[in-house]
Amino acid sequence: MSSSSTPSVALLGTGTMGAGMARNIAAAGLPLTVWNRSPEKARPLADVATVADDLVSAVEGADVVVTMLYDADSVVDTMEQLRGHLGADTVWLQQSTIGVEGSDRVVALAADLGVMLVDAPVLGTKKPAEDGALVVLAAGPSDVRDRVAPVLDAVGSRTIWVAEEPGGGSRLKLAANAWVVTVLEGVADSLTLTRELGLDPALFLEAVSGGAMDAPYVQLKGKAMLAGSYEPAFALSGALKDVDLILAAAGSAGVDLAAMPGIRDHLARAVDAGHGDEDMAATYAAH
Repeated sequence: MSSSSTPSVALLGTGTMGAGMARNIAAAGLPLTVWNRSPEKARPLADVATVADDLVSAVEGADVVVTMLYDADSVVDTMEQLRGHLGADTVWLQQSTIGVEGSDRVVALAADLGVMLVDAPVLGTKKPAEDGALVVLAAGPSDVRDRVAPVLDAVGSRTIWVAEEPGGGSRLKLAANAWVVTVLEGVADSLTLTRELGLDPALFLEAVSGGAMDAPYVQLKGKAMLAGSYEPAFALSGALKDVDLILAAAGSAGVDLAAMPGIRDHLARAVDAGHGDEDMAATYAAH
């Protein structure tokens, strides 16, 4: 095993987020092995990391195993395949967005596998991942935080430690994502309303620009909507998946979310119209 200051890392999942995270982990000088279910997505990282052909070789000797996969099922299925192949001191750094029920499954699986777990989903999309500017929402025991800190520092601009018990990070991520999609759909609705009332929808962005109701995200997504520029920073289908996780969590907590059911309907409408692989700003294309 390597020293705690330079832990060896296995990153499982090199998609839109994982690829950028991998490059920043490598740039921080941490020994890195990567693996992806579709091997062709991992091969472009061969200049900065060891690309493993199989899961078992990917985690061999790893101090920290990072999962950055699509959903809870893929996380659980992947880690189940590593039963008996993880070191006694390995820390599992789970960074996928998997919701409350998924997080509870992961906590139970970590205990069953006998590995230490840090639950640490991230806020941010493709460019923040590439820039090492994600915000990490982490939950895990104090005594393992120093061991994962070099990895979290490499992928993020800051880390918020939410709780001692894993699961708190995943819960805060849902609340943050609820705000993201609320702003996203609010911008799409206001642009649409401006347009259908007979005005240039760009006037809406101009009207809020620089005021208390503006935000960089409002202008970024609003301008992408108006330009029809939907290169995926975060896919619309992924946003719909996350809204379903938000609604499930709210339902289990007995919380009535005012806007979320309507937001889900609009995102689903855009996915059904063929925009699922485009950026979530493509919700506007179905308005």
